[in-house]
Amino acid sequence: MERHTIEPRPGWQQTVEAQGLIYPLTRYPDDSLRPYWDESAYYSFTLPEVEALEEVVEELHGMCLAAAEHIVARDRFADLGITDPRLAALVAESWRRRAELPSLYGRFDLHYDGTGPAKMLEYNADTPTSLVEAASPQWFWMEERFPGADQWNSLHERLVAAWKRQAPLLPPGAPVHFAHSSGDELGEDLMTVAYLEETAQQAGLATVAVPVEEIGWDRLSGRFVDQRLRFVRACFKLYPWEWLATDDFGPHVLDTLDNGGGTGSTLWIEPAWKMLLSNKALLAILWELYPGHPNLLPAYLDGPRELAHTRGYAAKPLLGREGAGVTLHRPGDEPVLRGPDDPCCYQELAPLPDFDGNRVVLGAWVVEDEAAGLGIRESAGPVTDEYARFLPHVIR
Repeated sequence: MERHTIEPRPGWQQTVEAQGLIYPLTRYPDDSLRPYWDESAYYSFTLPEVEALEEVVEELHGMCLAAAEHIVARDRFADLGITDPRLAALVAESWRRRAELPSLYGRFDLHYDGTGPAKMLEYNADTPTSLVEAASPQWFWMEERFPGADQWNSLHERLVAAWKRQAPLLPPGAPVHFAHSSGDELGEDLMTVAYLEETAQQAGLATVAVPVEEIGWDRLSGRFVDQRLRFVRACFKLYPWEWLATDDFGPHVLDTLDNGGGTGSTLWIEPAWKMLLSNKALLAILWELYPGHPNLLPAYLDGPRELAHTRGYAAKPLLGREGAGVTLHRPGDEPVLRGPDDPCCYQELAPLPDFDGNRVVLGAWVVEDEAAGLGIRESAGPVTDEYARFLPHVIR
């Protein structure tokens, strides 16, 4: 793994915007605009490195599924902050019927610098973003800058194939609705959903786009409807399950949840069982089930334990996103325990690899159960946040 500087292409901003990346710039607190898509540098990997990382990702994914089985079998929903018995029962049913429920994708965030085993930082399994840039613009960048090179990137083909395989699980004769939040100022959620809708269309599915705020509730039929009053029978939503289940329409979501077998009226994608994998409590349960695994970091739910005196720790909210609420604590710092109103996971501190002053995290994608691609983000600070930059890569 190496970082290389390179001159950006003339007109790069217009090029990536035309490829779907309509948010190529980030506005900083000083009101300046700086590249989010950053092609002034790129990363290169050897083929053996990529093959080894693919094996790690698929092993980690399998371990996460085993952890989900453990959570359901041992009724450990409270460790995830799921204290509503009805919601827990529906998630458990969703897990048991997962073979009947479409599930597309997820993204592992990995600590890796090319010199040691990759370490799992977290699993974004419910509403992962940075998909558009990973699947499309970086592939076209490679074809233009390094003709004949290769890339860890089979995202598009695998997503189309996944929709084709899972089409029989969808309600017959009904389109798939694709929902995003209209409060998305940057357009990232909009374009992620639009891209996934495109892959579904290429798989031959009928689709309908709808802002999630415009999904209505028809009291007469007891069903969700779109702006044209069509029933929402299947819906891909880039909207976290913990919001969907607890907002004003949450009771209706649970009342009409299709958990496979056509028992309800709305089949949601990703399915409810993804709540088991998108929660940071998973990190602690994995360490409990696979202590000492070379691709895991020690993690606990009841406090930092020995980490406070050895390597230090990161305190991560169970449902935080883009680094929100994460605090880093060095060895010897006075342990800071969060209360029951702010549950978190205490994970061993693993400072992000530093390449020329840039802190790097690898986003390794899974489609269905197979490793499918890589996206790389860089940050100036120790936590990957909303100011991170996306850089392309090649296999040399």
